[in-house]
Amino acid sequence: MAFNLGGGTAGFTPFGATTTTTSGQTAGFPFGASTGGFGGFGTTATAAPAFNFSTPANSGVTGLFQNTQNKGFGFGGGFGTGTGLAPGLVPGSTFGGFGGFGAQQQTGGLFGQAVQPQAQTVQLINTASALSAPTLLGDERDAILARWNQLQAFWGTGKGYFHNNLAPVEFTQENHFCRFKTVGFSCIPSNKDEDGLVALAFNKKEAEIRNQQQLLVETLHKILGGLQQIMVNVEGIRALPDDQTEMVIYVVERFPNGNSRRVSATNLFNSLEQTNVKNHLMQLSVLVALPRTELSPAQIKQLLQNPPTGVDPIIWEQAKVDNPDPEKLIPVPMVGFKELLRRLKFQEQMTKQHQSRLDIISEDVNELQKNQATTVAKIAQYKRKLMDQAHKVLQVLIKQEIQRKAGYAIQAEEEQLRVQLDTIQCELNAPTQFKGRLNELMSQIRMQNHVGAVRSEERYSVHVDLLGEIKQHLKLQQEGLSHLISVLKEDLEDVKLIEHGLSESVHIRRDFFS
Repeated sequence: MAFNLGGGTAGFTPFGATTTTTSGQTAGFPFGASTGGFGGFGTTATAAPAFNFSTPANSGVTGLFQNTQNKGFGFGGGFGTGTGLAPGLVPGSTFGGFGGFGAQQQTGGLFGQAVQPQAQTVQLINTASALSAPTLLGDERDAILARWNQLQAFWGTGKGYFHNNLAPVEFTQENHFCRFKTVGFSCIPSNKDEDGLVALAFNKKEAEIRNQQQLLVETLHKILGGLQQIMVNVEGIRALPDDQTEMVIYVVERFPNGNSRRVSATNLFNSLEQTNVKNHLMQLSVLVALPRTELSPAQIKQLLQNPPTGVDPIIWEQAKVDNPDPEKLIPVPMVGFKELLRRLKFQEQMTKQHQSRLDIISEDVNELQKNQATTVAKIAQYKRKLMDQAHKVLQVLIKQEIQRKAGYAIQAEEEQLRVQLDTIQCELNAPTQFKGRLNELMSQIRMQNHVGAVRSEERYSVHVDLLGEIKQHLKLQQEGLSHLISVLKEDLEDVKLIEHGLSESVHIRRDFFS
Protein backbone atom coordinates (compact mmCIF):
# COMPACT_ATOMS: atom_id res chain seq x y z
CA MET A 1 0.00 0.00 0.00
CA ALA A 2 1.51 3.27 -1.08
CA PHE A 3 0.66 6.39 0.92
CA ASN A 4 0.15 9.82 -0.49
CA LEU A 5 2.83 12.27 0.47
CA GLY A 6 3.03 15.99 0.56
CA GLY A 7 1.03 18.73 2.09
CA GLY A 8 1.51 22.05 3.65
CA THR A 9 3.14 20.95 6.86
CA ALA A 10 5.59 23.21 8.56
CA GLY A 11 8.97 23.32 6.89
CA PHE A 12 7.66 21.72 3.68
CA THR A 13 7.66 24.56 1.16
CA PRO A 14 5.95 24.25 -2.23
CA PHE A 15 7.68 23.23 -5.42
CA GLY A 16 7.85 26.16 -7.77
CA ALA A 17 5.57 28.37 -5.68
CA THR A 18 4.92 31.64 -7.46
CA THR A 19 4.09 35.03 -6.08
CA THR A 20 2.00 35.94 -9.14
CA THR A 21 -1.65 36.42 -8.24
CA THR A 22 -4.73 36.59 -10.42
CA SER A 23 -8.08 38.22 -10.00
CA GLY A 24 -10.60 35.88 -8.49
CA GLN A 25 -9.24 32.35 -8.26
CA THR A 26 -5.94 31.08 -9.54
CA ALA A 27 -6.17 28.94 -12.62
CA GLY A 28 -4.12 26.18 -14.14
CA PHE A 29 -2.23 23.95 -11.77
CA PRO A 30 -3.58 24.58 -8.27
CA PHE A 31 -0.31 23.79 -6.50
CA GLY A 32 1.23 26.63 -4.63
CA ALA A 33 -1.93 28.57 -4.03
CA SER A 34 -1.51 31.78 -2.11
CA THR A 35 -3.43 30.46 0.86
CA GLY A 36 -0.32 28.80 2.20
CA GLY A 37 -1.99 25.43 2.58
CA PHE A 38 -0.65 22.84 0.18
CA GLY A 39 2.54 23.34 -1.73
CA GLY A 40 2.37 23.60 -5.50
CA PHE A 41 4.05 23.80 -8.84
CA GLY A 42 3.29 27.37 -9.78
CA THR A 43 0.27 29.04 -11.32
CA THR A 44 -0.60 30.43 -14.70
CA ALA A 45 -1.51 33.98 -15.44
CA THR A 46 -4.98 33.05 -16.69
CA ALA A 47 -7.65 34.29 -14.34
CA ALA A 48 -10.49 31.90 -13.62
CA PRO A 49 -13.81 33.72 -13.77
CA ALA A 50 -15.47 34.20 -10.43
CA PHE A 51 -18.36 31.89 -9.70
CA ASN A 52 -21.78 33.30 -8.94
CA PHE A 53 -24.89 31.24 -8.48
CA SER A 54 -27.27 34.19 -8.80
CA THR A 55 -25.90 35.67 -12.04
CA PRO A 56 -24.50 33.00 -14.37
CA ALA A 57 -22.12 34.27 -17.00
CA ASN A 58 -23.46 34.22 -20.54
CA SER A 59 -20.37 32.68 -22.08
CA GLY A 60 -22.11 29.95 -24.03
CA VAL A 61 -21.79 27.47 -21.15
CA THR A 62 -24.94 25.70 -20.04
CA GLY A 63 -25.74 25.50 -16.36
CA LEU A 64 -24.80 27.40 -13.25
CA PHE A 65 -21.22 26.13 -13.13
CA GLN A 66 -19.07 27.46 -15.94
CA ASN A 67 -16.49 25.23 -17.61
CA THR A 68 -13.41 27.28 -16.93
CA GLN A 69 -10.00 26.34 -18.18
CA ASN A 70 -8.79 25.55 -14.69
CA LYS A 71 -7.90 21.92 -15.29
CA GLY A 72 -5.81 21.72 -12.16
CA PHE A 73 -3.94 19.04 -10.37
CA GLY A 74 -6.47 19.04 -7.61
CA PHE A 75 -4.09 19.60 -4.69
CA GLY A 76 -4.36 23.35 -4.24
CA GLY A 77 -4.24 25.57 -1.21
CA GLY A 78 -6.18 25.35 2.01
CA PHE A 79 -8.22 27.67 4.16
CA GLY A 80 -6.52 30.28 6.28
CA THR A 81 -3.38 32.21 5.68
CA GLY A 82 -0.18 30.33 6.33
CA THR A 83 -1.88 27.61 8.30
CA GLY A 84 -1.88 24.88 5.72
CA LEU A 85 -3.24 21.44 6.37
CA ALA A 86 -2.73 19.96 9.77
CA PRO A 87 -0.31 17.03 9.70
CA GLY A 88 -1.63 13.52 9.57
CA LEU A 89 -4.26 13.35 6.86
CA VAL A 90 -5.22 10.02 5.49
CA PRO A 91 -3.05 8.37 2.82
CA GLY A 92 -4.59 7.47 -0.48
CA SER A 93 -7.02 10.38 -0.27
CA THR A 94 -6.96 13.82 -1.83
CA PHE A 95 -5.11 15.22 1.16
CA GLY A 96 -1.40 14.75 1.55
CA GLY A 97 -0.95 13.99 -2.13
CA PHE A 98 1.83 15.53 -4.15
CA GLY A 99 2.40 18.81 -2.34
CA GLY A 100 5.66 19.85 -0.82
CA PHE A 101 8.28 19.28 -3.48
CA GLY A 102 10.43 22.14 -2.30
CA ALA A 103 10.39 25.85 -2.96
CA GLN A 104 11.72 27.42 -6.11
CA GLN A 105 11.25 31.08 -6.94
CA GLN A 106 9.61 30.64 -10.31
CA THR A 107 7.03 32.60 -12.23
CA GLY A 108 4.75 31.74 -15.11
CA GLY A 109 4.08 28.46 -16.85
CA LEU A 110 2.12 25.44 -15.73
CA PHE A 111 4.88 24.18 -13.45
CA GLY A 112 6.66 27.47 -12.95
CA GLN A 113 9.63 26.68 -15.14
CA ALA A 114 10.68 30.31 -15.72
CA VAL A 115 13.33 30.43 -13.00
CA GLN A 116 15.30 33.36 -11.77
CA PRO A 117 18.87 32.31 -12.58
CA GLN A 118 20.48 35.37 -11.07
CA ALA A 119 18.83 34.99 -7.66
CA GLN A 120 19.58 31.28 -7.62
CA THR A 121 23.19 31.91 -8.53
CA VAL A 122 23.57 34.43 -5.72
CA GLN A 123 21.89 32.05 -3.27
CA LEU A 124 24.19 29.21 -4.34
CA ILE A 125 27.30 31.37 -3.96
CA ASN A 126 26.24 32.56 -0.51
CA THR A 127 25.52 28.99 0.60
CA ALA A 128 28.89 27.79 -0.67
CA SER A 129 30.61 30.67 1.16
CA ALA A 130 28.80 29.92 4.40
CA LEU A 131 29.71 26.23 4.28
CA SER A 132 33.29 26.44 3.05
CA ALA A 133 34.90 29.84 3.51
CA PRO A 134 33.05 32.30 5.76
CA THR A 135 34.82 35.63 6.29
CA LEU A 136 32.88 36.88 9.29
CA LEU A 137 35.67 37.04 11.91
CA GLY A 138 38.81 36.96 9.81
CA ASP A 139 40.71 34.38 11.90
CA GLU A 140 40.74 30.67 12.72
CA ARG A 141 37.25 30.95 14.19
CA ASP A 142 35.87 31.15 10.67
CA ALA A 143 36.79 27.47 10.20
CA ILE A 144 34.76 26.59 13.31
CA LEU A 145 31.90 28.73 11.99
CA ALA A 146 32.09 26.88 8.67
CA ARG A 147 31.72 23.53 10.47
CA TRP A 148 28.82 24.92 12.47
CA ASN A 149 27.15 26.08 9.25
CA GLN A 150 27.71 22.64 7.76
CA LEU A 151 26.07 21.02 10.76
CA GLN A 152 23.07 23.35 10.45
CA ALA A 153 22.83 22.60 6.74
CA PHE A 154 22.90 18.86 7.47
CA TRP A 155 20.07 19.27 9.98
CA GLY A 156 18.16 21.61 7.66
CA THR A 157 17.60 24.39 10.20
CA GLY A 158 19.25 27.59 11.39
CA LYS A 159 21.07 30.47 9.73
CA GLY A 160 24.53 30.47 8.22
CA TYR A 161 26.53 33.65 8.84
CA PHE A 162 29.43 34.14 6.45
CA HIS A 163 29.96 37.91 5.94
CA ASN A 164 29.49 41.06 7.96
CA ASN A 165 27.80 43.01 5.18
CA LEU A 166 25.59 40.24 3.80
CA ALA A 167 22.47 38.62 5.20
CA PRO A 168 22.87 35.11 6.57
CA VAL A 169 21.81 32.10 4.59
CA GLU A 170 18.58 30.48 5.78
CA PHE A 171 19.00 26.70 5.99
CA THR A 172 15.81 24.73 5.41
CA GLN A 173 15.16 21.04 5.02
CA GLU A 174 14.88 21.56 1.27
CA ASN A 175 18.56 22.50 0.88
CA HIS A 176 20.78 20.05 -0.96
CA PHE A 177 22.91 19.32 2.10
CA CYS A 178 20.09 18.19 4.42
CA ARG A 179 20.64 14.55 5.34
CA PHE A 180 17.15 13.75 6.65
CA LYS A 181 15.41 13.14 3.35
CA THR A 182 14.51 10.24 1.13
CA VAL A 183 12.12 9.40 -1.67
CA GLY A 184 8.93 7.35 -1.31
CA PHE A 185 6.01 6.51 -3.56
CA SER A 186 2.42 7.75 -3.60
CA CYS A 187 -0.69 6.72 -5.50
CA ILE A 188 -1.51 8.69 -8.62
CA PRO A 189 -5.06 10.11 -8.47
CA SER A 190 -7.45 8.23 -10.72
CA ASN A 191 -10.64 10.29 -10.41
CA LYS A 192 -11.66 12.25 -13.47
CA ASP A 193 -12.62 15.90 -13.45
CA GLU A 194 -16.08 14.94 -14.73
CA ASP A 195 -16.70 12.92 -11.54
CA GLY A 196 -16.95 16.21 -9.68
CA LEU A 197 -15.44 14.91 -6.41
CA VAL A 198 -14.13 17.47 -3.94
CA ALA A 199 -12.75 16.44 -0.53
CA LEU A 200 -13.29 18.56 2.57
CA ALA A 201 -11.10 18.06 5.64
CA PHE A 202 -12.92 18.82 8.90
CA ASN A 203 -11.22 19.38 12.22
CA LYS A 204 -13.80 17.14 13.88
CA LYS A 205 -14.15 13.48 14.73
CA GLU A 206 -15.81 11.06 12.36
CA ALA A 207 -18.73 10.31 14.71
CA GLU A 208 -19.53 14.01 15.01
CA ILE A 209 -19.44 14.49 11.24
CA ARG A 210 -21.70 11.50 10.64
CA ASN A 211 -24.21 12.74 13.19
CA GLN A 212 -24.24 16.17 11.53
CA GLN A 213 -24.10 14.92 7.94
CA GLN A 214 -27.56 16.10 6.92
CA LEU A 215 -27.03 19.48 8.57
CA LEU A 216 -23.68 19.88 6.81
CA VAL A 217 -25.25 19.02 3.45
CA GLU A 218 -27.98 21.61 3.95
CA THR A 219 -25.43 24.21 5.06
CA LEU A 220 -23.22 23.55 2.02
CA HIS A 221 -26.28 23.87 -0.21
CA LYS A 222 -27.04 27.28 1.30
CA ILE A 223 -23.39 28.37 1.02
CA LEU A 224 -23.36 27.45 -2.69
CA GLY A 225 -26.41 29.63 -3.36
CA GLY A 226 -29.33 27.54 -2.13
CA LEU A 227 -30.80 27.16 -5.62
CA GLN A 228 -33.34 24.41 -6.24
CA GLN A 229 -31.63 23.14 -9.39
CA ILE A 230 -28.49 22.07 -7.52
CA MET A 231 -28.15 19.27 -4.97
CA VAL A 232 -25.16 18.49 -2.75
CA ASN A 233 -24.40 14.79 -2.28
CA VAL A 234 -21.93 12.96 -0.03
CA GLU A 235 -19.72 10.37 -1.71
CA GLY A 236 -18.09 9.08 1.47
CA ILE A 237 -16.86 9.87 4.97
CA ARG A 238 -13.81 8.42 6.70
CA ALA A 239 -11.66 9.18 9.69
CA LEU A 240 -8.27 10.88 9.47
CA PRO A 241 -5.44 10.98 12.02
CA ASP A 242 -5.45 13.60 14.76
CA ASP A 243 -9.26 13.44 15.17
CA GLN A 244 -9.91 14.83 11.71
CA THR A 245 -12.42 13.65 9.12
CA GLU A 246 -12.54 13.65 5.35
CA MET A 247 -15.88 14.09 3.57
CA VAL A 248 -16.04 13.75 -0.22
CA ILE A 249 -18.90 15.64 -1.89
CA TYR A 250 -20.19 16.28 -5.38
CA VAL A 251 -22.89 18.58 -6.75
CA VAL A 252 -25.60 17.55 -9.23
CA GLU A 253 -27.15 20.27 -11.38
CA ARG A 254 -30.63 19.73 -12.82
CA PHE A 255 -31.83 21.41 -16.01
CA PRO A 256 -35.38 22.51 -16.88
CA ASN A 257 -35.67 19.76 -19.51
CA GLY A 258 -35.26 17.09 -16.82
CA ASN A 259 -31.62 16.21 -17.52
CA SER A 260 -28.93 16.42 -14.88
CA ARG A 261 -25.15 16.36 -14.71
CA ARG A 262 -22.39 16.43 -12.18
CA VAL A 263 -20.54 19.69 -11.78
CA SER A 264 -16.86 19.19 -12.61
CA ALA A 265 -14.43 19.02 -9.71
CA THR A 266 -12.52 22.05 -10.99
CA ASN A 267 -15.58 24.29 -11.18
CA LEU A 268 -16.85 23.15 -7.79
CA PHE A 269 -13.41 23.77 -6.27
CA ASN A 270 -13.29 27.26 -7.79
CA SER A 271 -16.69 27.98 -6.25
CA LEU A 272 -15.54 26.81 -2.82
CA GLU A 273 -12.38 28.91 -3.11
CA GLN A 274 -14.31 32.17 -3.34
CA THR A 275 -13.65 34.43 -0.38
CA ASN A 276 -17.20 34.55 0.97
CA VAL A 277 -17.67 30.78 0.57
CA LYS A 278 -14.31 30.06 2.15
CA ASN A 279 -15.18 32.13 5.21
CA HIS A 280 -18.39 30.14 5.70
CA LEU A 281 -16.48 26.88 5.34
CA MET A 282 -13.95 27.97 7.94
CA GLN A 283 -16.83 28.50 10.36
CA LEU A 284 -17.77 24.85 9.76
CA SER A 285 -14.24 23.79 10.90
CA VAL A 286 -13.14 22.97 7.35
CA LEU A 287 -9.34 22.90 7.14
CA VAL A 288 -8.94 22.54 3.41
CA ALA A 289 -10.91 21.71 0.26
CA LEU A 290 -9.19 19.86 -2.56
CA PRO A 291 -10.55 18.53 -5.87
CA ARG A 292 -9.94 14.93 -6.80
CA THR A 293 -8.68 15.04 -10.36
CA GLU A 294 -6.29 12.77 -12.21
CA LEU A 295 -2.97 13.81 -13.70
CA SER A 296 -2.49 14.08 -17.41
CA PRO A 297 0.44 12.21 -19.01
CA ALA A 298 2.14 15.54 -19.70
CA GLN A 299 1.89 16.57 -16.05
CA ILE A 300 3.27 13.22 -14.87
CA LYS A 301 6.12 13.50 -17.37
CA GLN A 302 6.89 17.02 -16.19
CA LEU A 303 6.92 15.87 -12.56
CA LEU A 304 9.29 13.02 -13.27
CA GLN A 305 11.67 15.07 -15.39
CA ASN A 306 12.24 17.78 -12.75
CA PRO A 307 13.60 16.59 -9.39
CA PRO A 308 12.18 18.49 -6.39
CA THR A 309 14.29 21.12 -4.72
CA GLY A 310 16.91 19.63 -2.45
CA VAL A 311 16.71 16.11 -3.92
CA ASP A 312 19.77 14.80 -5.71
CA PRO A 313 18.95 14.10 -9.39
CA ILE A 314 20.76 10.77 -9.11
CA ILE A 315 18.54 9.73 -6.19
CA TRP A 316 15.49 10.93 -8.10
CA GLU A 317 16.45 8.88 -11.16
CA GLN A 318 17.07 5.83 -8.98
CA ALA A 319 13.65 6.30 -7.37
CA LYS A 320 12.05 6.27 -10.82
CA VAL A 321 13.88 3.05 -11.61
CA ASP A 322 12.82 1.47 -8.30
CA ASN A 323 9.17 2.41 -8.76
CA PRO A 324 7.29 -0.89 -8.25
CA ASP A 325 4.29 0.22 -10.35
CA PRO A 326 4.96 3.24 -12.59
CA GLU A 327 1.35 3.13 -13.87
CA LYS A 328 -0.14 3.70 -10.39
CA LEU A 329 2.67 5.16 -8.25
CA ILE A 330 4.82 8.26 -8.50
CA PRO A 331 7.96 9.10 -6.48
CA VAL A 332 7.62 11.86 -3.88
CA PRO A 333 10.20 13.26 -1.45
CA MET A 334 10.10 12.74 2.31
CA VAL A 335 11.95 15.49 4.14
CA GLY A 336 12.42 15.73 7.88
CA PHE A 337 11.10 13.92 10.93
CA LYS A 338 7.70 15.61 10.71
CA GLU A 339 7.13 14.09 7.31
CA LEU A 340 8.25 10.70 8.61
CA LEU A 341 5.83 11.01 11.54
CA ARG A 342 3.06 11.96 9.16
CA ARG A 343 3.73 8.91 6.99
CA LEU A 344 3.75 6.75 10.12
CA LYS A 345 0.34 8.14 11.10
CA PHE A 346 -0.88 7.42 7.58
CA GLN A 347 0.28 3.83 7.89
CA GLU A 348 -1.32 3.38 11.31
CA GLN A 349 -4.58 4.88 10.08
CA MET A 350 -4.64 2.69 6.99
CA THR A 351 -3.78 -0.37 9.09
CA LYS A 352 -6.73 0.37 11.37
CA GLN A 353 -9.02 0.75 8.37
CA HIS A 354 -7.79 -2.52 6.88
CA GLN A 355 -8.21 -4.33 10.20
CA SER A 356 -11.70 -2.90 10.59
CA ARG A 357 -12.61 -4.04 7.11
CA LEU A 358 -11.16 -7.50 7.78
CA ASP A 359 -13.22 -7.76 10.97
CA ILE A 360 -16.36 -6.86 9.05
CA ILE A 361 -15.56 -9.41 6.36
CA SER A 362 -14.85 -12.07 9.00
CA GLU A 363 -18.20 -11.40 10.66
CA ASP A 364 -19.95 -11.60 7.30
CA VAL A 365 -18.22 -14.90 6.51
CA ASN A 366 -19.22 -16.39 9.87
CA GLU A 367 -22.79 -15.25 9.35
CA LEU A 368 -22.84 -16.76 5.86
CA GLN A 369 -21.48 -20.04 7.21
CA LYS A 370 -24.21 -20.14 9.83
CA ASN A 371 -26.82 -19.36 7.21
CA GLN A 372 -25.41 -22.07 4.96
CA ALA A 373 -25.59 -24.68 7.73
CA THR A 374 -29.15 -23.62 8.51
CA THR A 375 -30.08 -23.76 4.84
CA VAL A 376 -28.61 -27.25 4.40
CA ALA A 377 -30.55 -28.51 7.43
CA LYS A 378 -33.75 -26.94 6.10
CA ILE A 379 -33.20 -28.49 2.66
CA ALA A 380 -32.81 -31.96 4.22
CA GLN A 381 -35.92 -31.38 6.32
CA TYR A 382 -37.90 -30.25 3.28
CA LYS A 383 -36.72 -33.31 1.33
CA ARG A 384 -38.07 -35.60 4.06
CA LYS A 385 -41.33 -33.67 4.11
CA LEU A 386 -41.54 -33.91 0.32
CA MET A 387 -41.07 -37.68 0.45
CA ASP A 388 -43.71 -38.01 3.15
CA GLN A 389 -46.11 -35.87 1.15
CA ALA A 390 -45.42 -37.94 -1.97
CA HIS A 391 -46.26 -41.14 -0.06
CA LYS A 392 -49.44 -39.58 1.30
CA VAL A 393 -50.46 -38.42 -2.16
CA LEU A 394 -49.80 -41.91 -3.52
CA GLN A 395 -51.98 -43.46 -0.81
CA VAL A 396 -54.75 -40.98 -1.55
CA LEU A 397 -54.54 -41.78 -5.25
CA ILE A 398 -54.70 -45.53 -4.48
CA LYS A 399 -57.81 -45.13 -2.35
CA GLN A 400 -59.39 -42.84 -4.89
CA GLU A 401 -58.70 -45.31 -7.69
CA ILE A 402 -60.11 -48.16 -5.61
CA GLN A 403 -63.31 -46.22 -5.00
CA ARG A 404 -63.54 -45.23 -8.64
CA LYS A 405 -63.10 -48.83 -9.85
CA ALA A 406 -65.42 -50.34 -7.25
CA GLY A 407 -68.04 -52.59 -8.88
CA TYR A 408 -66.16 -52.88 -12.16
CA ALA A 409 -64.57 -56.07 -13.48
CA ILE A 410 -60.82 -56.31 -13.75
CA GLN A 411 -59.74 -55.00 -17.12
CA ALA A 412 -57.18 -56.60 -19.38
CA GLU A 413 -54.60 -53.87 -18.75
CA GLU A 414 -54.98 -54.33 -14.98
CA GLU A 415 -54.64 -58.09 -15.30
CA GLN A 416 -51.51 -57.68 -17.38
CA LEU A 417 -50.09 -55.26 -14.81
CA ARG A 418 -50.89 -57.72 -11.97
CA VAL A 419 -49.05 -60.51 -13.81
CA GLN A 420 -46.01 -58.30 -14.30
CA LEU A 421 -45.99 -57.34 -10.62
CA ASP A 422 -46.27 -60.97 -9.54
CA THR A 423 -43.39 -61.89 -11.81
CA ILE A 424 -41.23 -59.15 -10.32
CA GLN A 425 -42.19 -60.22 -6.80
CA CYS A 426 -41.22 -63.83 -7.53
CA GLU A 427 -37.87 -62.79 -8.98
CA LEU A 428 -37.15 -60.71 -5.91
CA ASN A 429 -38.11 -63.52 -3.52
CA ALA A 430 -36.18 -66.23 -5.37
CA PRO A 431 -33.31 -67.48 -3.16
CA THR A 432 -30.85 -67.68 -6.05
CA GLN A 433 -31.86 -64.38 -7.53
CA PHE A 434 -31.84 -60.84 -6.24
CA LYS A 435 -32.90 -61.61 -2.68
CA GLY A 436 -30.11 -64.12 -2.13
CA ARG A 437 -27.56 -61.80 -3.64
CA LEU A 438 -28.87 -58.95 -1.55
CA ASN A 439 -28.58 -61.01 1.65
CA GLU A 440 -25.07 -62.04 0.69
CA LEU A 441 -24.06 -58.44 0.06
CA MET A 442 -25.55 -57.39 3.39
CA SER A 443 -23.61 -60.12 5.19
CA GLN A 444 -20.37 -59.07 3.52
CA ILE A 445 -20.98 -55.43 4.41
CA ARG A 446 -21.61 -56.32 8.06
CA MET A 447 -18.49 -58.50 8.17
CA GLN A 448 -16.34 -55.80 6.58
CA ASN A 449 -17.65 -53.24 9.01
CA HIS A 450 -16.86 -55.57 11.93
CA VAL A 451 -13.39 -56.36 10.60
CA GLY A 452 -12.75 -52.69 9.92
CA ALA A 453 -13.79 -51.77 13.45
CA VAL A 454 -11.51 -54.44 14.93
CA ARG A 455 -8.62 -53.38 12.75
CA SER A 456 -9.16 -49.75 13.61
CA GLU A 457 -9.03 -50.63 17.33
CA GLU A 458 -5.97 -52.96 17.18
CA ARG A 459 -3.08 -52.07 14.96
CA TYR A 460 0.32 -53.66 15.58
CA SER A 461 3.52 -53.93 13.62
CA VAL A 462 6.33 -56.51 14.18
CA HIS A 463 9.91 -56.18 13.06
CA VAL A 464 11.04 -58.63 10.37
CA ASP A 465 13.86 -60.16 12.46
CA LEU A 466 11.61 -60.51 15.48
CA LEU A 467 8.97 -62.12 13.30
CA GLY A 468 11.54 -64.72 12.11
CA GLU A 469 12.53 -65.52 15.68
CA ILE A 470 8.88 -65.99 16.62
CA LYS A 471 8.38 -68.35 13.69
CA GLN A 472 11.49 -70.37 14.69
CA HIS A 473 10.30 -70.59 18.28
CA LEU A 474 6.85 -71.75 17.23
CA LYS A 475 8.45 -74.32 14.94
CA LEU A 476 10.48 -75.75 17.82
CA GLN A 477 7.39 -75.82 19.99
CA GLN A 478 5.56 -77.71 17.25
CA GLU A 479 8.39 -80.26 16.99
CA GLY A 480 8.41 -80.69 20.76
CA LEU A 481 4.66 -81.26 20.79
CA SER A 482 4.98 -83.82 17.97
CA HIS A 483 7.67 -85.68 19.88
CA LEU A 484 5.57 -85.63 23.04
CA ILE A 485 2.59 -86.98 21.14
CA SER A 486 4.69 -89.85 19.73
CA VAL A 487 5.97 -90.71 23.24
CA LEU A 488 2.44 -90.72 24.58
CA LYS A 489 1.32 -93.04 21.79
CA GLU A 490 4.15 -95.49 22.59
CA ASP A 491 3.27 -95.41 26.26
CA LEU A 492 -0.37 -96.08 25.46
CA GLU A 493 0.64 -99.12 23.42
CA ASP A 494 2.79 -100.36 26.31
CA VAL A 495 -0.11 -99.86 28.74
CA LYS A 496 -2.40 -101.84 26.46
CA LEU A 497 0.16 -104.60 26.23
CA ILE A 498 0.47 -104.73 30.01
CA GLU A 499 -3.29 -104.84 30.39
CA HIS A 500 -3.50 -107.70 27.91
CA GLY A 501 -0.76 -109.67 29.74
CA LEU A 502 -2.48 -109.21 33.09
CA SER A 503 -5.81 -110.39 31.74
CA GLU A 504 -4.21 -113.59 30.35
CA SER A 505 -2.43 -114.38 33.65
CA VAL A 506 -5.72 -114.08 35.53
CA HIS A 507 -7.38 -116.65 33.26
CA ILE A 508 -4.48 -119.11 33.67
CA ARG A 509 -4.65 -118.95 37.47
CA ARG A 510 -8.38 -119.50 37.42
CA ASP A 511 -7.90 -122.64 35.31
CA PHE A 512 -5.14 -123.93 37.56
CA PHE A 513 -7.14 -123.61 40.79
CA SER A 514 -10.21 -124.99 39.24
